[in-house]
Amino acid sequence: MYDTIIIGAGMSGLAAGIRLAYFDQRVCILERHTTIGGLNSFYRLRGRDYDVGLHALTNITPKGTKKGPLARLLRQLRMSWDDFQISPQLGSQIAFPGVRLGFSNDLDLLRAEIGREFPRQVDSFTRLVEQVIEYDDLDPSHAEMSAREHLTDLFSEPLLVEMLLCPLMFYGSAREHDMDWGQFSIMFRSIFMEGLGRPHAGVRLILKLLVRKYRALGGELKLKSGVERIAVEDGRVVGVVLKGGQQLAARHVLSSAGWCETMRLCDDGQPVSIPGKNSAPGNGPARNRNAGRLSFCETIAALDMEPGKMGHSGTITFFNDSPRFDWRQSEAPCDLRSGVICSPNNFDYQRPLDDATIRITVLASHAYWQQLGESAYKLEKLRWYDRITESAVRFVPDYRLHVIDTDMFTPTTIVRFTGHDNGAIYGSPEKQFDGVTHLENLFVCGTDQGFVGIIGSITSGISMANMHCLRD
Repeated sequence: MYDTIIIGAGMSGLAAGIRLAYFDQRVCILERHTTIGGLNSFYRLRGRDYDVGLHALTNITPKGTKKGPLARLLRQLRMSWDDFQISPQLGSQIAFPGVRLGFSNDLDLLRAEIGREFPRQVDSFTRLVEQVIEYDDLDPSHAEMSAREHLTDLFSEPLLVEMLLCPLMFYGSAREHDMDWGQFSIMFRSIFMEGLGRPHAGVRLILKLLVRKYRALGGELKLKSGVERIAVEDGRVVGVVLKGGQQLAARHVLSSAGWCETMRLCDDGQPVSIPGKNSAPGNGPARNRNAGRLSFCETIAALDMEPGKMGHSGTITFFNDSPRFDWRQSEAPCDLRSGVICSPNNFDYQRPLDDATIRITVLASHAYWQQLGESAYKLEKLRWYDRITESAVRFVPDYRLHVIDTDMFTPTTIVRFTGHDNGAIYGSPEKQFDGVTHLENLFVCGTDQGFVGIIGSITSGISMANMHCLRD
């Protein structure tokens, strides 16, 4: 009998496991794949190491800072700032036609840039910052307030509204066309007020730190152990049944698989998908929710020289090729109108990286990519790699002559490594911030609990473990 079984060995699951193991719980993390991390992982291809899913860590505050998600995370996991070896960004930008706004880990740069491009909006930006600082995480009305409508009331320049929404949506909005005010405030703090950084060794350092800590505390990690179903008796989870038929008993189950995906695993006989309805049996939250629809393609180019030496010194460029930013499921295989260009080389490291790379992320259609046969899929990856790159070099120096190797992932890759319906990077647009389900000892953490990004995922695991699995 385990105290807690955790489904998924991503960032949130590993962090939850560490937190529980500190309090002598018997914990088992189950992962259906042969490796950890989900989409935030790493791999080796043709002699080169690649990160998956990591552009940058958000919420990066200077060493010694006592407040903020990163400081709380380190305290809860009993780790030090130096363990993560984080280097800050060199500087990023938001690029729209004819207008660019630079930003860094110092909010004053963005304020100055807005003053240069939109001088009559500076006072409104100051009010926005004050409102974000005053944002109350516990106020439920913030989940119902439209960020787009609020910004439109605040700013008289529509282009500035679109430019502020673009990076925050790309880095954390499961909702099409808009963000709720609460999520906007969280992402604004994370990116503009705290900032971006990256470990020199990338995501593999974070994962190795988490696994090493978890195992040192006695936690069990079972790879190649997919969950067939969550066993339910009399309104309570009693354990899980693995794909091979093995049964594991537990007092609690904490799932990072996603809301819809977790509900399908429950064998309590209740329907999960009822067209036109969004209600649940008993007193728990609604089981039947729409899956997210926002998915990505991402290209990775290995270069024969550092991007800075060819004139590209920016860390991240969020681009959009029209005055209006359109955040919705792509109708084309890839939406080439907007995207994110990131160079892992362009952080303030004490020593340069061994490899030079540039990554480009764009919205993509899961329906298109998942229906392709194997040979067509490979050909379409080659074709769309070229089109994505062609779109991106409108906004950064053209690096194509320096490319020595490439790779690309699509929405089907996301499904394979996360199990998320539709390859939805940020899960369902409806979040369960308290992590509770219709079953009294089944909880969710990770993307569908509501925190996004690597720091957010780790924080989610810690928070849900504290809130639900340590109280009894």
